[in-house]
Amino acid sequence: MQALRSILLHIDSSEHSAVRTAVARQLAEDFDAEVIAQPCMLTSLTRYPYAVEGAAAAVELLLALDKEGLDRAHATFVKAAAGSPRLHWAEPLADGPWGFAQRALYADLLILGQRHEDDPADGEVPADFLPSVLVQSGRPALVLPYAGRVETVGRTVLVAWKETREAARAVSAAMPWLKRAAQVHVVAHGEGVDDALRSLERYLGAQKVHATLHAGGAEERDMGNALLSRAADLGADLLVMGSYGHSRAREWVLGGATRTILQTMTLPVLMAH
Repeated sequence: MQALRSILLHIDSSEHSAVRTAVARQLAEDFDAEVIAQPCMLTSLTRYPYAVEGAAAAVELLLALDKEGLDRAHATFVKAAAGSPRLHWAEPLADGPWGFAQRALYADLLILGQRHEDDPADGEVPADFLPSVLVQSGRPALVLPYAGRVETVGRTVLVAWKETREAARAVSAAMPWLKRAAQVHVVAHGEGVDDALRSLERYLGAQKVHATLHAGGAEERDMGNALLSRAADLGADLLVMGSYGHSRAREWVLGGATRTILQTMTLPVLMAH
């Protein structure tokens, strides 16, 4: 298990950047970590390439919009950072969202936000930004829901266990929270999960983590919503799970549960690919 010391925070011009920044500040204090706030947005020239053909004035307008968005993002960050010396603003990446996954290689944890199609800032990153960062970087990410407030992260943790490398990486990444949590629950679905649950219980016990085990029965068709329902029943404020997906024909194809969680999440989710 690696200590949580370096956090990479995704910043855009949306109001949700304030929530992500506040959570990053709290985690930095809890785990004695440093946070790099990385603004990462598509340029207006990239988003509206046909609007500038033969129009120098249009180019100037789009550049001004970019500056306005970056200034708004910085102001939101400064306010939410509340003067914490642990949070540091970084310059925008030269290659924008496509460089974020590479930058993520140098962080212990990423803090990202759930996509919200109705947010005016939604188009500032590609539609597949979140899954592509997860898959390309291989780094664990704490994904925050766009709806509601995030009061706490990790007091009551639900681990979605499956005997896969993705789930094992997620559990390892979650260990800083598991060691501090008031309650840890583990749920597994499918045949023969009792042995898998007991094996994980022994592993967690060696880390001084006590967990309550839940054999969820046969795998459900809609595992994503089943996990969210279980989390709500337990009052969990953190869901830990593997992230499943791969690239096909230049598109990211996500596993069913991963896709559902990213679309309908109701609590912070720690994911690892």
